[in-house]
Amino acid sequence: MRAYILIRAKPGTTEDIIKAIKNLKGIKIVLADSIYGRFDAIVVVEARDIKELSETVYKMIGGHPEIIHTETLISLY
Repeated sequence: MRAYILIRAKPGTTEDIIKAIKNLKGIKIVLADSIYGRFDAIVVVEARDIKELSETVYKMIGGHPEIIHTETLISLY
């Protein structure tokens, strides 16, 4: 399963968040980039199942102290 995770970050912290996400273990990070617009970063992940995806979003990404908000979009491919 593939998911797109949109991230809002505290000002000036996006690049540190991207570096931390790229170093995550246990899930395939396809892409992690800073973006312009309503969100500050986008992360594309591939997970085996919804449990693995949930663990990544809630424990690793959502728990980062500089992340204000995430929105996860699950692909239907």
